Amino acid sequence: MIDLKSLVRTIPDFPKPGIEFRDISTLLADGEGFAVAVTAMVELARPLNVDRIIAIDARGFLFGAPVAVALGAGIIPARKKGKLPGATLGVDYALEYGTDRLELHVGAVLPGHRALIIDDLIATGGTAMACVSLLREAGAEVAGAIFAIDLPDLGGANRMREAGVNVSSLMAFAGH
Repeated sequence: MIDLKSLVRTIPDFPKPGIEFRDISTLLADGEGFAVAVTAMVELARPLNVDRIIAIDARGFLFGAPVAVALGAGIIPARKKGKLPGATLGVDYALEYGTDRLELHVGAVLPGHRALIIDDLIATGGTAMACVSLLREAGAEVAGAIFAIDLPDLGGANRMREAGVNVSSLMAFAGH
């Protein structure tokens, strides 16, 4: 069995002093490790019976696409402001220093869809909670969220659980 945590590189003091950045590029570069991670996500997702994978910009795309293929589900990109052509549904959310905006194409997710959020990492949960808000506004059922990495000390996964979202992750790292 592959130890996925050993494939995640930690870069100290990035992007600022005191932050331990968890870099998934080393996991992605390891073919066997990436396959194990995707398979684990598929196994977590399968019982949720979803028809839409909502992949968060941009590293969520890397995990979301193979999970969607394995499940026979559609994949919907949740993008940062201005990245989607056509009409969008959007929500602003708070960042540590300012705000950002997350958008979905209008009509990509409809009432009755069972949606699963996928991203590489959950920290404070701001982006993921914005995605939950968008999906609920569109009338979709949020069946859950799966992350490769959880930073539990930052509280994002707990924040999502408090909002009624089933959250899973493949691994957790202490600290920021």
